[in-house]
This record gives sequence, C-alpha cells and structure tokens, in this order.
Amino acid sequence: MKSSSLFIALCSLLLTGSTGLIAGCRKESSFLNESEKAQRPRTELIQKNDAISNSRQTAITETVRIASPAIVGISVTEVRQVGYSPFGGFFGDPFFDQFFTRRRNMEVRGAGSGFLISSDGYIVTNDHVAGNAKKIVITMTNGKRYDAKIIGSDPVSDVALLKIEGEDFPFLQFGNSEQTIIGEWAIAFGNPFGLFDNNAKPTVTVGVISNSGVSFTQENRVYKDMLQTDAAISSGNSGGPLLNARGEVIGVNTVIFSTANSNQGSGSIGIGFAVPINRVKSVLERLKDDGKIDRDFNTGMLVQQIDDRIARYFQLEKKEGVVVVEVRRGTPAEKAGIEPGDIILEVDGKKIDKNDDLELVIYDGIVGQTMTLLIDRGGETMKKKLYLERSK
Repeated sequence: MKSSSLFIALCSLLLTGSTGLIAGCRKESSFLNESEKAQRPRTELIQKNDAISNSRQTAITETVRIASPAIVGISVTEVRQVGYSPFGGFFGDPFFDQFFTRRRNMEVRGAGSGFLISSDGYIVTNDHVAGNAKKIVITMTNGKRYDAKIIGSDPVSDVALLKIEGEDFPFLQFGNSEQTIIGEWAIAFGNPFGLFDNNAKPTVTVGVISNSGVSFTQENRVYKDMLQTDAAISSGNSGGPLLNARGEVIGVNTVIFSTANSNQGSGSIGIGFAVPINRVKSVLERLKDDGKIDRDFNTGMLVQQIDDRIARYFQLEKKEGVVVVEVRRGTPAEKAGIEPGDIILEVDGKKIDKNDDLELVIYDGIVGQTMTLLIDRGGETMKKKLYLERSK
C-alpha cells in the first residue's frame, strides 16, 4: 500500500510537473504574442518614417544629387612680390623701412571653387580665384586630380575659364538669371576653406534669392546686376555655382559681406552675391576665342558728381547726372563732341546720378564698342556717340 501510494504520489508530481511545463510553454507563447502585438505600432512607425524619408527627397536634395559630381575644388599657386627688410625691422621705424625694404617673389597658395560646363573639361570660376595662378590643380568629387590651364580671364567681370584634359565629364546646365524670382530657393555649392583636400565632396548651403540687379564696383572690378542671396558663402566658395531648385546655374558665387577679414578667411553674415549667369555667358565666348576681353581704352574725360555748389553754379534745379570737368585732346571724348560743363544724364539708356553709376557702365565697356550718351548742355539735351578706341 505504501509503495502504491508512493507510486501514485510520484505520478501526481510528474503530472503536475508536466502541467507546469505545458503551462510554461503556454506562457512563452503568450509572451511572443505580446511581442508581436508590440511590433505592430513599431511597424507603423517605420512605415511613417519611410514616408517621411520619401518626403525628404525634395527638389533641393535632387539638385544636390545631380549637381554635386560637376563641382570641383581648385588649388592655386601664385607668385607675388612681397616686401621685407634685410635688417629684420632693426630700426623699428616705418620711415627707415621705406628706404631699406626689399622685394622678392614668393609662392602663395590658395583655394577656391569651380564647376564643369562641358563634357570635355571646361570649368568656370572667378578671376580672383585663378586669374593670376602659376599652377592650378583641379580636384573632382571622385578624388581624381587634374592639372588645369587658363583659357581666359576677365578681371573686370571677375570671370575665368579653365580647361582640364579628358572627356565624358559631368557638367551643369545654364539657367536664365533674368528669370530669377525674389524669394525662390538658392543653392550654393563650393569648397570652403579648401575642404576638398580632406574630403572630395562639395559643401552645400541653401537660402533664397534676396535681391537682384545689385551693382557696385570693388578693386577695379565691375559687379553688375548681381544676385544677392542669404545662402552661406564662405572663404573658398568663390567660383562655385549658385543653382535654382531646377538644378540650373543662375550665378557664380563671388562676394560676401563678412564680420571680419583675416588670412583664415571671412565669415558669412547672410549677405552674399553671385555674378548672374547671363553676364557670365556673355563673357565666356570671348574668353574661349580670344583669351581675354580687351578693355584697354581711355575715354579721355574727367567727371565730378553734382553737389550743391555745382548745382548752383550751373543753375540746376535737380542734382542729376555728373558734370564733365575736363576733356583731353585727341581722345574719344573730344572726338564725340563732349565739352567741359556738359552734364551726362544717361549712358546707353542707364540713368547716371553719381560717379559710381558712370563707372559701372564705362568700366564694363570693351574696345570697339560705341556708347550713346545723353547730355545736358546749357539746358538743351542732346545725344553723343562715344567710340571706345584702344589707348595709345
């Protein structure tokens, strides 16, 4: 009996254990079911993230994807004359330095940006980036490097055309800068601070077209009808393209207003300017054919802005235009019939209110061009033809 009871008890324990084992399996199965239920909202989240990822593929990201391979980094070596004192500043006096300072040639290295405009290796950049370079090395986004030569450069418009040997290069399409809209997206590409040397990928900044038709002169350069943007343009970005959301080049990044200037470059404060691509296109053909734009002319006249004193002298009701104060003999101005005392009101239909207005038009001229001047002479308006002949 005892053995039978023990046998029954053992069987009961085994059954209980089996039941417990089965129950344990059921609990594990239940746990997996709960896990599967928990996966459902996660799956929904992934689907939502996928939708967000798809929505991130905007016109801007597509432009970046397509345009990036055509952006290049430019490393230049220039030879400049620098002054030094053989006495190492021993006298410590600028007065003596002007007598003892000597000059020597020194190689100076710099970096900038550019972009391919043809499959056979033509590259656009700024004149101030590569116009005076002794050696130019182009770095592509695939890491390959090429020696480049200068085909042509124009300091006035600040445009340079380079060439590398090869074929089947990626290149960008030109847009129409006259059709830009204030407030539309502006995408700036470049090689800030020479980062291509470490990572052969362009830097991209995005903003809008803040203004257009902005004109000014700087260091004998004529920046005419410039596009203004708040897309960050830093040191080294000069020469890179400014694109619209359609992936078209609308300008060449050129000038920034910055907080500071130093050997390390300047910082952007959201005011940058690009040479409009329509102006660039008008320059490129001449650079490709002739290597330069011939601007070696002199009008032969001196002008002065009209102030209160001059307005009273000429009995002018409005301070409009600039007054001619001198005309040199045998010059284009004399041949055009311009006389001292004439007031220039317009040049080629562009209104002249100050000296800078006249400089913007005249400095942008080329040898062989004829300009039409609207002048006031003693209260009578007349037109004069000014032919820009080569300086003798």
